[in-house]
Amino acid sequence: MSADSARICGACSLCCTLLRVDELGKPGGTPCRNQRSDGPGCGIHVTRPSICRAYRCLWLQGSLEQQDRPDRLGAVLDLRPVGESLRLEVKLAEPGGFDASPRLRAIAERYRGSMPVRITDLAAPLDPDAPFRVLLPNGEEQRVAGERVTLLREGRVVAERRLPWLERRVRRLLLAWSGFRLRRAARRRGA
Repeated sequence: MSADSARICGACSLCCTLLRVDELGKPGGTPCRNQRSDGPGCGIHVTRPSICRAYRCLWLQGSLEQQDRPDRLGAVLDLRPVGESLRLEVKLAEPGGFDASPRLRAIAERYRGSMPVRITDLAAPLDPDAPFRVLLPNGEEQRVAGERVTLLREGRVVAERRLPWLERRVRRLLLAWSGFRLRRAARRRGA
């Protein structure tokens, strides 16, 4: 086992804020109510949900440099399956954090040659119109805001279009379903 594969979270608990945990009724971008107030860590560590037990960010997996721990980087990074391929997900702790971080931009650049890189700011996690970016190979980028998609090449706008109607509907349905599951989990906790 390499030193990197033996990584532990230590003082980092950024995933406890940025990631969604339906079993706890916790949307992404909001601090988990089970985070310890006296320091990093989980107040229900022994009984935490299975999704929390299984989760290992890209840094914990040893795929990023030691200094790239999420709390230092300002983002949680994951590889997510999309169909039969993968996408790098960058969930930012602060709006504008990607553009302000040379290190995040360097990591995204390294991955974007082989897979899309999706950058999200979780300020409004259940807003179907919340903007996000997708970095593609060859210097292309899509910026999605609501139903509008702007395509950039080497930083210059080359096209603007509206998301296809099916993609708009599916996106709204998925967010509505997530909201329903979160509300249902919150009701169960309160009962």
